[in-house]
Amino acid sequence: MNWFSAPSGEFELGRYPEDPRDLLRAWDAADEYVLRYLAGIDDAEPTDLSGSVVVVGDRWGALATALAESRPVQISDSFLGQEATRTNLARNDADPDWVRLLSTRDAPPERIDVLIVRVPKNLALLEDQLHRLAPGVHADTVVVGTGMTTEIHTSTLKLFERIIGPTRTSLAVKKARLIFATPDPALPRTASPWPHGYTLPDGLGAASGIVTVNHAGIFCADRLDIGTRFLLRNLPRRVGRDRVVDLGCGNGVVGTAAMLANPRSEVLFVDESHQAVASARATFEANLGTDAGAEFAVGDGVTDVAPESVDLILNNPPFHTHRATTEGISWRMFAGSRAALRSGGELWVIGNRHLGYHVKLRRLFGNCEIVASDPKFVVLRAVKK
Repeated sequence: MNWFSAPSGEFELGRYPEDPRDLLRAWDAADEYVLRYLAGIDDAEPTDLSGSVVVVGDRWGALATALAESRPVQISDSFLGQEATRTNLARNDADPDWVRLLSTRDAPPERIDVLIVRVPKNLALLEDQLHRLAPGVHADTVVVGTGMTTEIHTSTLKLFERIIGPTRTSLAVKKARLIFATPDPALPRTASPWPHGYTLPDGLGAASGIVTVNHAGIFCADRLDIGTRFLLRNLPRRVGRDRVVDLGCGNGVVGTAAMLANPRSEVLFVDESHQAVASARATFEANLGTDAGAEFAVGDGVTDVAPESVDLILNNPPFHTHRATTEGISWRMFAGSRAALRSGGELWVIGNRHLGYHVKLRRLFGNCEIVASDPKFVVLRAVKK
């Protein structure tokens, strides 16, 4: 936990889930910069926050917590980010009803007077969200984006310009920058171009010919990434009433392939991204229909899965949180998987060779074997004894 100094006060903030070994803060200079701008510091006029305030992409709730008294709406794709917001509001004695939490799949407010956009890493997610928010923006709406200079590119500004209106940027402060967009009511209100779809090629086992549906913001939304491709070629061959989890499901191709390979299985698709789970559901239903016995959950890995209730977990763990590289995500996924698996249950993991996942798996499970490998990736199998 660290103390965040904002114009509206001092706030104790942390990421979610809390890890005392994690030295990463729950805010950065981009959060500080936009809050100073809104408060009228550094020669700016204070922004009237008495109307409808919407905060998009608030990563760990720093902006929503600092602006809580203005009763903002927070829109986030991240389950963990939403949980961090709830936790940070509570630890700072803010009424939880002061901040309305929406996901990127929820309908945004019909009227927006102040729109604050924390620029996401994924440009497609920004495009989709600006399209969804634009109908609520009017000529007098204050639209300000914020991000680190490494996150704001010419393509970022062009999106604001095309969807919202004339756009300019601020000077950089502490390697952060602001984006100012002036709403143009004359711009055509077009629908978001997302989701995108593509069909998998042959040579991928049960996944061959799968139709994918990809909402904005998911990993490799316009093509099948090479790691998942390698895993699909090496999926376990099982029969019977397996309880399977596609952990960190993305667009759901792995779990869909698992059910196609073993139609008697039951598959749970879980991801912390609302966009990912919506993609997985759409991909699954496009190939197997709506009555094929799958479940879909937005959540913190397998935290909500009953202990010793799963036969097989398939996992392609991320190793970045925003722009920071961290081992904490994979470790928590592996530890949670061990708790969820029955005796004899298996965890299959695809990862880059250099990440050394086999070391973690041997520590947790007492065993780990290489199922398949190439110069870049390994597919690993750990069995719960």
